[in-house]
Amino acid sequence: MAQQLSVFLEDAPGRLNQLTRVLGDRKINMHALFLSKEGDFGVVRIICDKTEHALIVLKKAGFSVATTDIVAVAIPDTPGALGKLFEVIANADIDISYAYCIVDPASKQAVNFCRFKTPHAAEIITSAGFTVLGDSVFHENNDK
Repeated sequence: MAQQLSVFLEDAPGRLNQLTRVLGDRKINMHALFLSKEGDFGVVRIICDKTEHALIVLKKAGFSVATTDIVAVAIPDTPGALGKLFEVIANADIDISYAYCIVDPASKQAVNFCRFKTPHAAEIITSAGFTVLGDSVFHENNDK
């Protein structure tokens, strides 16, 4: 399992800039960012290297933020690999709340981040031969 930040932003010019500046100014490195918008607000989902520190920093800066457990699944960056993962998920009748993916072209590896409604989704995915990444993969080994 991994943790992501879920930040609720009002739909206003420059608000995403403020969010990313707060993190950057505190040397917090974002590995993935996904933004979805509904009406007058958006939800920004962030994977970063210092989740707990980022949570504190963002709250102090006035952002509405929480941490969320997600499943990070390593997959090859090849045609059909993501489809194989979603086939396992579909065949196990696992309900997905949302998903997003990042790719490292240099290593030909991808990571698919999923939030599931099904409690034991990670175990089912692992038993199908996929690698579920732990939170430590995304964190640096230095002080906050």
